[in-house]
Amino acid sequence: MSAAAMAKAAVAVFPGPRSGERRTPLGPVPTSGQPGDSGPNDPLCLGRAMRLRLRAAVQALLADPSIAGQGDVARLAAVVLFAKSRAPRGLKDDNVSSIWVAELGRWLGVGESTVHRRVLAPLRASDGVHTDVVRDSQGHPTGLDCLVMPLWRARARGGARHPLALSKVELATLLRLLEALFGHGWTPKDKEPTPPGLLAGRTGKGAATDRLGLLLMVLNTRASGWLQLCGGSVKVKEGRGAATLARLLGCSPSGARKVLARLTEAGVVARQRKATSTRMRGRGRVMLLPVARAYGRTPACVEAVSGFGSVFSQRPDGAVGDHAPTGAAGARGTSGIGGAEGVGDAMDQERPDGAELHAGHASVVTPVVPPQLSCGFSGEGRGGEGRRPERVCAGEDQPVDGVTGAAGSGSPVAEGGPLCGEKPKESPVDERVGQRAAGVGAGGRPKAGGWEKAQQQRRVALPAVLRLRVALGPVSWLWERLSGWQQDQVEAATKAELAQMAGLGVAPEGAPRLLADRLTDRLAETGGEAMVDNPFPWLIRRGLPQRPACSHRKCDDGVRLDTGEDCESCGNVIHLRRAWRVRIGADIDRELPGLADGERRRVLEERLRERTALEAEDLARRQEQARAERARCEVARAAAAEQAERERQAAAAAEAALQALACEDCGRGRAAGLCEACDHRRQTEALIGEAGLLAAAGSADLSDRASVAAAVAGARTAIEDSTAAAWQEFLQITDGAASEADPQAAADAYAFTAFQVAQQAVGEYQDDALVVLGRAQEAEAEARRAYRSEQGRPWFRHNPAGADAVAAATKAADTARGRVAEYLLAARLEQLRERTAARPERPASWTERLPCLAARPLDGDATGAVIA
Repeated sequence: MSAAAMAKAAVAVFPGPRSGERRTPLGPVPTSGQPGDSGPNDPLCLGRAMRLRLRAAVQALLADPSIAGQGDVARLAAVVLFAKSRAPRGLKDDNVSSIWVAELGRWLGVGESTVHRRVLAPLRASDGVHTDVVRDSQGHPTGLDCLVMPLWRARARGGARHPLALSKVELATLLRLLEALFGHGWTPKDKEPTPPGLLAGRTGKGAATDRLGLLLMVLNTRASGWLQLCGGSVKVKEGRGAATLARLLGCSPSGARKVLARLTEAGVVARQRKATSTRMRGRGRVMLLPVARAYGRTPACVEAVSGFGSVFSQRPDGAVGDHAPTGAAGARGTSGIGGAEGVGDAMDQERPDGAELHAGHASVVTPVVPPQLSCGFSGEGRGGEGRRPERVCAGEDQPVDGVTGAAGSGSPVAEGGPLCGEKPKESPVDERVGQRAAGVGAGGRPKAGGWEKAQQQRRVALPAVLRLRVALGPVSWLWERLSGWQQDQVEAATKAELAQMAGLGVAPEGAPRLLADRLTDRLAETGGEAMVDNPFPWLIRRGLPQRPACSHRKCDDGVRLDTGEDCESCGNVIHLRRAWRVRIGADIDRELPGLADGERRRVLEERLRERTALEAEDLARRQEQARAERARCEVARAAAAEQAERERQAAAAAEAALQALACEDCGRGRAAGLCEACDHRRQTEALIGEAGLLAAAGSADLSDRASVAAAVAGARTAIEDSTAAAWQEFLQITDGAASEADPQAAADAYAFTAFQVAQQAVGEYQDDALVVLGRAQEAEAEARRAYRSEQGRPWFRHNPAGADAVAAATKAADTARGRVAEYLLAARLEQLRERTAARPERPASWTERLPCLAARPLDGDATGAVIA
C-alpha cells in the first residue's frame, strides 16, 4: 500500500475534527475488569480506538518513501524518534526529539557505530530525518536534536487529519508501549524507576528486526491476545503466522519465520493450532503472551497455548456463551474511545464451517466436566496429540485401580460413576485428582514401587526446554510410550546431537528444527510412527544419530548440515561410480564383443562387485593406516609432553639453584647471585659514568683530557650531592627508628634512591648537551638550509614571507637543528668511549718479575724446604 493510500485509509478510520468541534483525546487506560499484572495502567492495555490510531500512525510512517526503503534498524529508529517527538505547542522546537547516539543504540539493541552507519547516514541521505548536534557553552557535544521529516510534512500539509499528526497523549502512549516492549530501562533521580522491556536483553544481529516485528504484531493484536492473521493461500512450510509477520515487516515468509521462532524462544509469542471437535489439525494461531496477560487472561490458558500439543478451548467459535462465566464478555471496558478493547470483541466470532446451529442456553449452567480435563468427544483416549491408538486393545491389559487409572472408559464421568438414575456420592474427577495428589512426591512425580515405577514416573509431555520440544516434536507419540529412564536417555541423546550440530557449524537457533526434520524423514522411511514397535532403540540407533553418506563429517543422508544443500562429496562419489560403470562397460565391449544383453549385464555386475570389494579393502587399509598414524601421533605427543615436563623440572631446579646463590658483592644469602641493593649500585655507577660522558660531550673540549676529566668529576659530584639531598628528604618523611632497626632495608632504600637520582640526571645532562650542540655551527647551517628549502616549496612560492610559510619553515629548521644535535652528540660520545675504554695491559716479562720475587722474604717452613 502506498503512502497516499495508507493516509486516505487512516483518514477514513480517524476523521479529523469538524469546524467548531474539539477533538476528543484518545486514552489507553481501560476500565476495571480483569487487568493484567500492572493493573489498568499496563502500557499493553490499549483501547481499540487507540490501538487502531497508533497502528495507522506507525504504518503511515513506515510507508513513507523516505523510510520504506531503509533497513529494519533504520525503520525502528524512525519509530522511536517519532514516539519521542514533542507535540506541537507553538514553539520552534515542535516535532523535535532530543536524544544522543548511545541512548538510541540502546533503544535499537545495537552499538554506536551501527547507529552512525546504518541509521543516521541512510536516513539523512533519504531526507527521512534531519539532525542537529547540541553543544554546550564550551563547544562540546551534549546531544542530538532529530526532526522526523514525515511527521513534519504531515503536520505542515495534512493538519490534524493526517495519521501521523498524533497528539501529546497519543505520543506518550506510543512511547510507553515502546518502553514496555524493548525499552532499556533506567532509574531517574527522585522518580520511580522504569523497568526494562520484554526484549531489552535481545541485542546484536537481528535485534532491531525482532523489536520492530513485536511492535507491529502488538498493534495488530486484539485484547484476546491472538494475532490477526492474514487471509489467502500461504506456504505450508512457513505457516499463516509467518506470512502475516512477513506482510507486516515487508520481508520474505522464510525470514519472518525465523523472527517468529526467535520471539517464541524469547517467551513473548506462542504458536498453536486451533482445536477442533474432530481432533484434526486446525488453523494455526499466534498469541502475543504479554498482551494476553495484560488483559487478564488466566495463566492456565496462557500455559496451554505455550505448549505444542492441542489445548481445549473454553468454548467453540460458534457457541453463544453457555460455557463462559457470567459477565465475562462485558466485564472489560466500556464502549467509546477511551475504553479498552474487550476480549469477546477481539476473538474470532465467525461460526466454523462444520459447526451446527444450536440454541443458546442459560449462562449460569455449571459444566459437569472441567474443560481442561476432557472434552467428552470421541477419541479422548488418544492423548494430547490426537493421534490414532497403537492398537485396538491398547491400555486394556493395565490394572484397573485407583493409582494408575490406565484402563477404563475414556470419559471421566462414566468411569466409576453411578448408573442412570443413581445419585452420585462424589465426583469421580475429584477422586482421581485427590488420588493423584496423594501419590505425588516432593519431586513432582508419583511414587510407585515394583514394576509400576517405570510406567508411573514417565512424563507424558515433551521436555520443558524449548529446543528439545522443537526437536522431539515429530516423535511426541513415541515419547509417550517411553518409560521414565528411557525418556531421560533420549533427552540426553538429543542434547548430544544438538551439541554435535553446533560443533559442525550449524546455527544454534536452527539446530532443533534441523533435528526435527531428520526425525520426520526417518519416520517417513520407516512408514510412520505406527510401524515403530520399539520406540527407544529406534530413537537411539536410527532416529537421532547422524548418517553420513560419504566421508565428509558434515554429511547427513547426502545433505550438508551447515548449509542444508546437497553434499558435494556424495555427488563426487556418485559421479565416480557412474564413471566406473561407463569405463567397465567400455572394457567389456572391447574385450567381449557380441555379448547378449543379459550376459553383458551379469558380467558388468560381477566386475562392479569386484571393484567395490577392492575399494572396501582399500578403505579398510587406509583406515588402518589412519589408526596407526593416530597411535603414532599419540605416542609422539606423550613423549613430547614428558620431554616438556622434564625440561620444566630442570628449569625449575636451575632457578632454585640460582636463587640459592649468595650475592657476589655483599655476600647476602639466597640473592640469585646479585641482591637488589648491589644491582642498583652497579646500575647507579653505570648511569653516573654515562652522565659524565654526556656532560663532557656537551661542554668540554674533547682534545683536552683535563677538561673531560673535570666535566666527568663535576657530574659525579652533582649526582652525589643530589642523592644526599634526596636521602635526607626520604628520612624526613619516613620513620627514622624503623630505618635504624632494619639497616639492610635502609641500605636497599638508599641504593634505590641513588639509582633514581642518577637516572633522572642522565636525562637532564642529555637534554643540556642537545641544547648546547644545537647552537653549533653545523646545526645552525643545517637549520638555515632547511628553512630556505621549506620556503621554496611550490605551495609557498607565491608568498614565502607569509605566516604559514614562516611557521612551516621554522618547524623544519628546528627539526633539522635537533637532528644535527643528536648526530653530533652520538659522535662525541663514541669518541669519548673509545678514549676512556680500558685497554688490556701487557703481561710483564720474567726479567721484570724476577727481581720482585727475589726481594720477597721466605718464612721458616719455606726455608727448610729449600735447604732439604
